[in-house]
Amino acid sequence: MQLTRRTLLTTAVGGTLAATSTLHASAAPAPAATPKPTVSIVKIPNGNIDYAVEKALDLLGGIATVTRGKDRILLKPNLVFASPDATTKPPVVRALARLMKAANKDVSIAEGSAAAPPFNVRNGEVFRTTKPELLNAMQQDIFHRLGYDDLAKTLKVPLINLHTGDLATVTVPGAFVFDRLTIHRTLIETDLLCSVPMMKTHTLAGVTLGLKNLIGAYPGSIYQAVRGRMHDTAATVEPSGTASAIIDMVRANKLGLVVVDASTAMEGDGPSNGPLVPMETIIAGANPLATDMVAAHLMGFEPANIPTFTLANQAGMRPERLDEIEIRGEPIQNVARNFLRPHVVPWSVARAVWATREI
Repeated sequence: MQLTRRTLLTTAVGGTLAATSTLHASAAPAPAATPKPTVSIVKIPNGNIDYAVEKALDLLGGIATVTRGKDRILLKPNLVFASPDATTKPPVVRALARLMKAANKDVSIAEGSAAAPPFNVRNGEVFRTTKPELLNAMQQDIFHRLGYDDLAKTLKVPLINLHTGDLATVTVPGAFVFDRLTIHRTLIETDLLCSVPMMKTHTLAGVTLGLKNLIGAYPGSIYQAVRGRMHDTAATVEPSGTASAIIDMVRANKLGLVVVDASTAMEGDGPSNGPLVPMETIIAGANPLATDMVAAHLMGFEPANIPTFTLANQAGMRPERLDEIEIRGEPIQNVARNFLRPHVVPWSVARAVWATREI
């Protein structure tokens, strides 16, 4: 289904209250304004990530507030490749897991990585695959190489491979691409999904932050690693083959917290080939779109620059503008910088030189 044929979700609020008497009439009080979503920005002091993560959550009301009524928490880092330079740093996830466990939450860590040699990268060529044996070995290797298996053992939290295992199908009403999505059952059963991306630019999506991180929830055993089947289908809807699929997956999940690892960021041709930027910052928010909009603004991008944000608004997600967000903590001007822009290409170009063959 093409986007131009879609009936967009809209919200209308209206109505007038009146009270009358024989002596006078009085207008009802104006309806209370909808509170602005809150996003926090915290600088990491002297490498103290634990402090910055806790402070960022405190500015949102504290761990008890952001997890109220949520017992099962799933942390989703961005571990796209087995490269420490291009992935969420373990100390950020460790700090979150510790805070949530201290609040008596049931915590898990989950990911479905894109590619790694020798599994679906051979002689420099990236292959598509749906083979469970390759996907299981790849995910285990990436968890190990990036230190997540040691982290999980120390904290006694399970690691979940989102590519394989117990999968289930969910419906996505009003979807852009996939009316029905197959995802790991853990995603369905969790009470709160927390996206923990590394701040990066991206040659397909412009930026990869909390929303884009959910591409890793597309199981390779169904949609292929490196999600080639997903991109091919989404590209029939919009050129990036990415933004529309991001919003479908976001709407299929309980994404209610984003904590952006901007300790070190990537600019230029991310998500893997760009130069690194020492930002020394944590950004957090319970509204995923608002959090990503603020993080992108810190990178020098306006909301209109990012197709994912535009489609999120078309799907009914809010806010639409930065002035609709309450920002707490570090002033934007103390953190913002203009990142080198990625050379953004449509999926039709990217697929011609990357991940065209299947194993």
